[in-house]
Amino acid sequence: MTTTQAAQGSSARVAVQKFGTFLSGMIMPNIPALIAWGIFTMFFISAGFTPNADLSSIVGPMIHYLLPILIAYTGGHMVYGVRGAVVASIATFGAIAGSDVLIAQFNATQPEDNQLGQIHMFIGAMIMAPLAAYSMKWLDGLWENKVKAGLEMLVNMFSAGIWAFVMAIVGFYPIAALVNGVMSILSNAVNWLVANNLLPLTSIIIEPAKVFFLNNAINHGVLTPLGLAQAASPEYGNRSILFLLEANPGPGVGLLLAFTFFGISAAKASAPGAAFIHFVGGIHEVYFPYALMKPILIVALIGGGMTGVATNMVLGGALRAPAAPGSILAVLAQTAPGAYFAVILSVVLSATVTFVIAAVILRASRKSDLAAEALGTDRFESAINQTEANKGKASGALAGLRGDASDLASHTGPIRNIVFACDAGMGSSAMGASVLRNKIKKAGFPDVKVVNKAIAGLDDSFDVVVSHQDLIERARQKTPSAIHVSVDNFMASPKYDEVVEMVKEAAAGPKAEAATVVAPVAAAVAPVAVAAAAAPVAAAPSAEILSLDSIVLAGDAKDRDSAIDEAGALLVSTGAVDGGYVGSMHDREKSVSTYMGNLLAIPHGTNEAKSLIKRSAISVVRYPESIEWNGNPVRFVIGIAGANNEHLELLSKIAEVFLDSEAVAKLERATTKQEIVDTFGRVNG
Repeated sequence: MTTTQAAQGSSARVAVQKFGTFLSGMIMPNIPALIAWGIFTMFFISAGFTPNADLSSIVGPMIHYLLPILIAYTGGHMVYGVRGAVVASIATFGAIAGSDVLIAQFNATQPEDNQLGQIHMFIGAMIMAPLAAYSMKWLDGLWENKVKAGLEMLVNMFSAGIWAFVMAIVGFYPIAALVNGVMSILSNAVNWLVANNLLPLTSIIIEPAKVFFLNNAINHGVLTPLGLAQAASPEYGNRSILFLLEANPGPGVGLLLAFTFFGISAAKASAPGAAFIHFVGGIHEVYFPYALMKPILIVALIGGGMTGVATNMVLGGALRAPAAPGSILAVLAQTAPGAYFAVILSVVLSATVTFVIAAVILRASRKSDLAAEALGTDRFESAINQTEANKGKASGALAGLRGDASDLASHTGPIRNIVFACDAGMGSSAMGASVLRNKIKKAGFPDVKVVNKAIAGLDDSFDVVVSHQDLIERARQKTPSAIHVSVDNFMASPKYDEVVEMVKEAAAGPKAEAATVVAPVAAAVAPVAVAAAAAPVAAAPSAEILSLDSIVLAGDAKDRDSAIDEAGALLVSTGAVDGGYVGSMHDREKSVSTYMGNLLAIPHGTNEAKSLIKRSAISVVRYPESIEWNGNPVRFVIGIAGANNEHLELLSKIAEVFLDSEAVAKLERATTKQEIVDTFGRVNG
């Protein structure tokens, strides 16, 4: 693929995302109205829990008039404020009336057993709202600053009224005919898929679209309007399976559970929390990074999605209204009477199928994933890093998407306004803003304002914009002067801490030094090194802390527990500890992982086992191939037994070594035990 082709592909995806975001922006604020309509149908229609002929009379006008006009008002307001909203609403009313006339004319030519029902103008509202509002905005620009003083209100009122009349005529004739035709085609396509038992194939499009943030165009542009039409019709039992094609939380939770049991490193650690947020909170975005870091996992999502759709088709699973957000709670709240078993089973089976397929994929690639991470080329930090790992080299273009702290150079003055932006301004952005807000407050900056917004609602008044890596280019277009930070994990992204550092550095002024980014081992080992500088170190230890006898160049262990045994056995064999100390090393590992990062683990005993230490000593075991340590790759295991702080100076050397990539490489190349000792420095007595 050429650079031009790649750019065109990226532009096309951004265009679809923007289109879907606009549709989402019209629909999402009106979800409460859809929920209210669903409650009316649930209780008061003839098939409801408590049928009531009088109250059920609200159902028809609400879906036919109120909901489309609310959508039109919202869309017009997005484009041109209240003025655009009013014109858009009137224009949409014209489309509604035009559709009713067309249906009446058709029914007049048909027998009574072949009458068409009303077509609800949800798609018509999505067309008329931007068309009416943008054209009103353009017309106002023609005579801006050209109206004589005192006549502004007269011109504004009459121009809006006249143009609303014109757009209502446009809606009545061409738009009504267009939408009726489109709805007829889409309805026939869905009916054909259902009749031929092919509806599960829609998952082939929907599941990848979700991962790449293209789902809004499909869901709000097609599925929701069609689903609402079915839900309003007794012919379909006032319910629709279409509401479950995209909202089913089963595939996402199945993927996250697979990472919980078979993932590695940060992905494994964060997956359980992400599963809860996704399944109960309905924030589907939290599982996207897990699929993006290994795109073949999209096959698992497709398999789960198809299973859920097939289950609902066979057993009659359907909802009364859209489930938003896509939480299991929202799904159950909108489940149609008599469909609970089918809907619940569809979620369970879709999660199970996704889990099984993803587990097979993760297990099959586990060794290569650990090896890749050992080389620093496969990290959950972001899907950008995964892309670079696949290329085998760093990418300047991808690095530019990260929005690292180096962007701070383009910002002058303190950081006061931060926004977490996402596709629809809900879900992930609200959660991310909450996490950021708490971190910044704990850092001592309670006056820094952190909010969440939809990308469509951004303006260039923010100092820092945090967004998903797939959305950052669109966020840049809205806020070109801001610092942009991309994340792939909405719960515990390391980029949140970088934003906090940005705030600190900006508050400190131009004299503040740039933050130094070090390996994860720094945070874990550096405090020991600091302690070493202040701790009293014996001038002449009774024996060497690191002896040649306590070094193994090629360990035999294949897993974490065996590696602890191997490192502990060296401490026992050199007379530094009693045999029971090895058991305390395992106890320590059960409570707190001793994985340090940078291929290093430092197992040691608990505080209660100090009496088992005879003298300070360290053992070093190197492994030809990485072993798995709580989901992380490790090649060096250093066992520690410390008495009287005699080992602290060597630990400071260990910290220095494992922060130096060249020194780590030297340890990997060492052919003698003495080279290991020399690399750590001559600190033995």
